[in-house]
Amino acid sequence: MPPFEALKLARSKNLDLVEISPTAQPPVCRIMDYGKYLYQQEKKDREAKKHQKTITVKEVKFRINVDDHDYETKKNHVLRFLDEGDKVKATIFFRGREMTRTSLGRQILERLIKDVEPHSIVEFRPRQEGNTLHAILAPKKTAVEREKEREKEAKLKAKLEKQAQQKPTEHVEKHSEKQPEQAVAAAVAPASTTSQA
Repeated sequence: MPPFEALKLARSKNLDLVEISPTAQPPVCRIMDYGKYLYQQEKKDREAKKHQKTITVKEVKFRINVDDHDYETKKNHVLRFLDEGDKVKATIFFRGREMTRTSLGRQILERLIKDVEPHSIVEFRPRQEGNTLHAILAPKKTAVEREKEREKEAKLKAKLEKQAQQKPTEHVEKHSEKQPEQAVAAAVAPASTTSQA
């Protein structure tokens, strides 16, 4: 169809003539409401952005003279951040004469990497820049895998709770069955003792 006829047809339907593939021979065009098309595309893009998870880098700071309890607390923070899907930057800041003890800081970061190894991938090994030593850890599992794992855990927990609720009711039913028998036995026992007297 010649372009002027296509344009006339589009105007008669109160629509637009949109060129889809200009490089094809002959060029491919479509008759559509271009404003509506742009709106729908924008809507799809907004919807896709809603479901996107932006990965943020959380920072956890250590000192070379960190106590075991403090180390454990900060390690738990790192594990929580990794579980939420965020990257973690573990940093050790050296002050003054601590610069002569950079090997202690490196040992702390290597210990942290070893402790969180099942949950993380090391993106950057410990490296020093000026008076700071840092390493970057990324979560091992993707967001989809973590979500599936959480769903499995929730299902298992619900199943266990359901079983736990059923057991006490079965236990109560057994007791309620025994009680009438015991009551009948108790009622029969005094009657038999009175008949013997």
